[in-house]
Amino acid sequence: MADLHVKIPSLKLNDGTSIPLLGYGTGTAWYKSSGGGGIDRKCTNAIKTAIRLGYSHLDGAEVYNTEPELGLAIKESKVPREKLFITTKVITNIKDIPSAIDQSLKKLQLDYVDLSVQSLHPPRLISANSGAYSDLQSAWAAMEKVKAKGKAKSIGVSNYLLPQLTATMKTATVTPSINQIEYHPYLQHSGPEGPLLGYMKEHGIAVAAYGPLTAVTKAKPGPCDDVYAELAKKYYVSEGEIALRWCIDQDVVTITTSGKEERLSDYLRAMTFKMTPKEINEISQVGEKKHFRGFWQAKFDVNDRS
Repeated sequence: MADLHVKIPSLKLNDGTSIPLLGYGTGTAWYKSSGGGGIDRKCTNAIKTAIRLGYSHLDGAEVYNTEPELGLAIKESKVPREKLFITTKVITNIKDIPSAIDQSLKKLQLDYVDLSVQSLHPPRLISANSGAYSDLQSAWAAMEKVKAKGKAKSIGVSNYLLPQLTATMKTATVTPSINQIEYHPYLQHSGPEGPLLGYMKEHGIAVAAYGPLTAVTKAKPGPCDDVYAELAKKYYVSEGEIALRWCIDQDVVTITTSGKEERLSDYLRAMTFKMTPKEINEISQVGEKKHFRGFWQAKFDVNDRS
């Protein structure tokens, strides 16, 4: 286990808020199918461990059913609130966003979150043929009111592809600060509708990545294997840490998780080096040779890169 005391760099969002580029997710490893059953102390303790190791960005969502655990971990950590960056996502109760945010804040034992995200779960839940883009636009207007009331410092979206994002932008008075999407070398969102990340960059919308380790953990063998192995040897880190750094070096907010302290500690080694632009581009180019989704595979055509 790496004994590191490193500073996680931050990215300034389009509203001036700074977000740590590496965050600890309270979903995949800790997801609960329902909110019943009381507090999961293992989850709470894992979040406290992450905070102790230096993870100040904590990523939650109502659908994870771990907001009570996250809130308790924040309280028990005794870290000043202003030193933490807390994200939650509205998914289950997207038709009543003000109530959903209030419920989340109650579970988190907080007065505000640093980032509130409106999420499509799964992607394409609202499609171009559904006639429901007006619902998306209304939901975003509700998010804007949440920000105006001070219950969220920043607001963003998740799982938005280009059609959903452009529809939202048509009526938005506040541009989303961020779009959290599955992102790794085998899913760079270069679909026929146009490059999603190019549109986001044009409008100052940051990228947050979930599943950044997919090419290492779920999609082997693949064309990135040799590149990852070579760079891991060069920088004396693991292939997973190369995968994290590939995102971070592109100013992509990177969300990862684990219930193991050793693994969380080792991930921080990704803060101890920077890859060259040539190395970043090589991974990007090699990654385009394969397409793989780690999440929502049943919702997309096998060749859909959007």
